[in-house]
Amino acid sequence: MPSWHVYMVRCADDSLYTGCTNDLARRVAAHNAGKGARYTRSRGPVQVVWSVRVKDRSAALSREARVKQLSRAEKLVLVAKRRK
Repeated sequence: MPSWHVYMVRCADDSLYTGCTNDLARRVAAHNAGKGARYTRSRGPVQVVWSVRVKDRSAALSREARVKQLSRAEKLVLVAKRRK
């Protein structure tokens, strides 16, 4: 059973994008190739700054929705906590 990831990438313009996938490396490569989300196509390249593994797709979608509702400042706190 594949694992799912909720992730946050920092775009070249310093904006943050949050998504979920079952293959993080493939998804980041797609973002950087201009084949990912519409938001990241004109803002590449992207770099993963935060990710968390979850048990299934349902959990990934729920966690993604919660992260997307956070303010930029709250997202940066998440990123800072991961780096420690």
